[in-house]
Amino acid sequence: MSHLWLEWTKRIQAIAQSGLAFSKDIYDIERYEELREISVEIMAAHTDLEIGKIRELFTNEGGYQTPKVDVRGVVFKDGRILMVKEKADDRWALPGGFCDIGLSPSENIVKEIKEESGYDVYPARLLALLDKNKHPHPPEAYHYYKKIFILCELIGGEATVSGETSDIDFFAEEQLPELSTNRNTESQIRTLFEFLRNPSKETIFD
Repeated sequence: MSHLWLEWTKRIQAIAQSGLAFSKDIYDIERYEELREISVEIMAAHTDLEIGKIRELFTNEGGYQTPKVDVRGVVFKDGRILMVKEKADDRWALPGGFCDIGLSPSENIVKEIKEESGYDVYPARLLALLDKNKHPHPPEAYHYYKKIFILCELIGGEATVSGETSDIDFFAEEQLPELSTNRNTESQIRTLFEFLRNPSKETIFD
């Protein structure tokens, strides 16, 4: 119940953005702009964010609103999983990030792993596609498909930090570090280890 206001806010914002994208009638446009402003005011009333920042967040995109897509690489070595320490929160996550326009999910994850960890990989298999709302991530202003988890084979490179990461390491399932839960949760990491133990495990979704 504590975060229902956030879900309502996101839905109002999505309806407003879609309406502004397709409406031609000036009065309908005014109504959708008012709806978007209401969503801004609700967010401001429940957070410490400045209303100007929220308005910028909610108006920086146009067109029909769809979930954002995040891709994460799953790389195992000697029974341990590759993780990078994020400078943003000083916690650990699977390498990855938002999918870039013009690149497929597999192309994105090869690029992200190289940039964040220094390793070269081959994308081998889709393991999972999860909806953030169905997993214990902290609440956020946008709706995410978080994540596309892709199993990758290590083929080269060496551990190298980037502008976004401060450390790189492989972790056993029973020795997971403090996780960046915006990016991945403990339950998700443990599910990925199930694929290591059972390579024939079916792809999961939602």
